[in-house]
Order: sequence, then C-alpha cells, then structure tokens
Amino acid sequence: MDDAYFMRQALIEAEKAYNLGEVPVGALIVAHDRIIARAHNLTEQLTDVTAHAEMQAFTAAASALGGKYLTDCTLFVSLEPCPMCAGAAYWTQISRIVYGAADPKRGFSGISKSLIHPKTEIKGGVLADEAGALIQKFFIERRKHYQTNN
Repeated sequence: MDDAYFMRQALIEAEKAYNLGEVPVGALIVAHDRIIARAHNLTEQLTDVTAHAEMQAFTAAASALGGKYLTDCTLFVSLEPCPMCAGAAYWTQISRIVYGAADPKRGFSGISKSLIHPKTEIKGGVLADEAGALIQKFFIERRKHYQTNN
C-alpha cells in the first residue's frame, strides 16, 4: 500500500466530517502498513475547538498502542495540520506526516516548521486536488447558506 491509498482513506474520513457539517478534514494513523486510528473533525459535534481530526487520531492511536509515543507511525491527514496539531504531533514523536492540501493561511508550515519534531518526515501534496476540492466545496456552501439566511 502506498501514500495515495492511505490518503484516500483519510478523505473518506473527511467526507464523514463534511456530512456532519464539520470542516471536512480526515486523518488516520498507520503503523507498519496497518491503520490503527481513523478520525475526522468533531469541533462542532463536541463543541470543542481542539477536536481536530489529527487530535482525535492521536488519542485513538495512543490508546491502540498502549502508549503516548507514535514512533514508527505515519499520520495521514487531508489538510496540512494547524500549529496546534503540529505541536501535538511534535509531542507524539510521530515518524511521518503526510498531508493532502496545503493550508497557506492556517497551516503550520506558514508559521514555523520548528513546530514539528526534527526527526519527523513531512510530505505534502498527496491527493491535494481532491482534498482541496472538498474543503472549497464546504466553504462555498457555507457562504451561500450564510448569505441566504442573513
């Protein structure tokens, strides 16, 4: 299995978030070519600003592994992680982060790449068009809904 396969799985999670009215971001954690955690944004459902897909995935993966460190694991996430999620990734010591669409306004790389652990490998742009299209669709619909109701 390759990065595109796992990113498709993260996009399935992003669709779940979209269907719940959440910003459509999906994430999963893979250890030794096996998915150990799947998650999507739940900030609206949980009324919790920290309930990003990555944070949910980190918690589920740590539980699955029985420990807080995610060495030898890869985070696949449909959108570039924000600084909060990048900071959490730092503390997990995750080996790799693979993301789909870049987030030039709110992504970690526009703020500081030092938020990521120095041993963590970063790869962006995997299925970026698909991931970006879902995010754009969500916000276009949100704007139309807001304009219609105000």
